[in-house]
Amino acid sequence: MKPCLLERTTVLFAWAAGLLLTAAVAVLFGYLFMHGLEVLNLPLIFGKTPPWRALLLQERVFEGLFPALAGTFMLVLLAICWAIPVGLATGVYLSEYAGPRVRRVLDALFDVLAGVPSIVVGLFGFALAVFLHRHFSERIGPCLLISSLALSILVLPYIIRTTQASLEGLPREIRLTAIALGATKLQNIILVLLPKSLAGVMSGIILAIGRCAEDTAVIMLTGVVASAGLPKSLLSQYEALPFYIFYISSQYTSPEELQQGYGAAIILLLLCALLLLAAYGIRKGLTHLVFYRP
Repeated sequence: MKPCLLERTTVLFAWAAGLLLTAAVAVLFGYLFMHGLEVLNLPLIFGKTPPWRALLLQERVFEGLFPALAGTFMLVLLAICWAIPVGLATGVYLSEYAGPRVRRVLDALFDVLAGVPSIVVGLFGFALAVFLHRHFSERIGPCLLISSLALSILVLPYIIRTTQASLEGLPREIRLTAIALGATKLQNIILVLLPKSLAGVMSGIILAIGRCAEDTAVIMLTGVVASAGLPKSLLSQYEALPFYIFYISSQYTSPEELQQGYGAAIILLLLCALLLLAAYGIRKGLTHLVFYRP
């Protein structure tokens, strides 16, 4: 096959694959909005409770999705807060400090962790909750804290790999400039390398946010329930949108309940979009601050 024909075939295949993926996503979103847009209103979220009283925590919401929405938001924020420091530190260690043998071992370990099914991570979180309940305190059990810790383990490979790849992809000139001017290795990492690789690091965090918001298998075993209200503490059980969608889709008793599940799926998509846009805005702001400061 001639090079020109091969290039055209490759480009055509790439466009076809992209269009097929776009069409599949469009069909999925169209089907979801066609069935759930009709019920997407304030009563779906707040039930019969006045929205301002629910937002100010003055009155409990019984028939709406507000507790599940708040529980999902808190769960994602907690999981990301646990995962970011460990993921960043591990990525920096693999890129800047680990020797070849240690790096090979840890690379294999994190590759295995990235491929572990989420249900296995959920079982680990459940076993941890049972262990803590038996040996430390009867108050500890499946709860928001255990769920967030289990989710942070699930998304650690995303942050570690993107941090490592971003640091290793920096040009040699950037790596050596601060060292040549007398900076220590730690100063070079904190003041030069990490700011320059910020875009890649934030990409990993954005992927982690999306994974935390959509996972159901982990939270099913570590603290989520169908009706718990707003969590009172980190050791309380909670509600979450992914579990609500799973629960409604498997045990609905009327077409109206199933339609509410479609509405909850739309709300989950909007919540994910909000979190991803916030992370993207933070990335753009930090990048502007680092690269364009006077």
